[in-house]
Amino acid sequence: MTSIPLRRGLVLGGGGVLGGAWAVGALQAVRDVRGLEPQDFDIIVGTSAGSVLGTLVAAGVSVDALRDHQFGIPITTGPLAGYTWDYETATGGPRPRMPKLRGPGSVRLMASSLRHGLRMPPTAVLSAFLPEGNGSLERVGHLIDAITPMGEWSPHAALWVVALDYEGGRRVVFGREDAPRVPLSLAVQASCAIPGWFEPVVIEGRTYVDGGAWSATSVDVLATAGLDEVIVIAPMVSFDIDEPDSLLTRLERRWRGQITRRCAGEVREVEAAGALVTLLGPGREDLEAMGGNIMDGRRRRQVLETSLRTSRLAIEAGGSPGLAQTG
Repeated sequence: MTSIPLRRGLVLGGGGVLGGAWAVGALQAVRDVRGLEPQDFDIIVGTSAGSVLGTLVAAGVSVDALRDHQFGIPITTGPLAGYTWDYETATGGPRPRMPKLRGPGSVRLMASSLRHGLRMPPTAVLSAFLPEGNGSLERVGHLIDAITPMGEWSPHAALWVVALDYEGGRRVVFGREDAPRVPLSLAVQASCAIPGWFEPVVIEGRTYVDGGAWSATSVDVLATAGLDEVIVIAPMVSFDIDEPDSLLTRLERRWRGQITRRCAGEVREVEAAGALVTLLGPGREDLEAMGGNIMDGRRRRQVLETSLRTSRLAIEAGGSPGLAQTG
């Protein structure tokens, strides 16, 4: 009797420059230990930095190419062949530019939050009050255009990119049938537009910002997808926190705890729909490598080298720090 293949979903969460590097190590661990190539998942969901990574693997970029590109090794085959990218400076460096000091970023979202605040995550409400960012994601758009066939959303049948409608205060999952049809490069830029850091992205008259303002992972968008298994790679989710000396880093760890609790709730929702969920996030050693600024590309190689080791150990252990397997 022929067995029915499992339907699987892959969730790639946000986490800045360092989160992206850590996620590459986690993807290699999933491939090496579980034998699962990222492009073979039935649905790929990407938020913020995870949307860039998701778009790359959906376009056929191999895990080995992602790893080697991070290490500066020339890529000679596949969609990334010959493409150069300065990970330290392409998105502006470790600190944001001076924002546009002309009031809150979204007056409309502020008004919407007053009407519907209890139905919106606190991070989405907060994003409305931040000044409009001044950084550019143009290079990200160029990268996506370079590796995606002209005129296509993605070679993958179900790539979903999460952003926040900065006027209406609702999550938008580009690539899904209920979302506007937009160019993939613009959707990814929108998903990465951190409020107060990067300029919001205008698409067909609507303004969008980073999907992480709603959720760093958005695992719950898969609750009705009829999947058997979901693997979540979440750079901002940690179950084992280090004890940093820096005040700013300690604040980041507290914020990380809030994100972890929210993600756990999303996981329970997907589990209730019948899927087995594996959630992988940075452990203590990974966090020590990251420090307190996820946009500081100077730590990128160390973070990736650490993740290549710790993520594999976590998946092999099936429950060591950084990994929660439920179901």
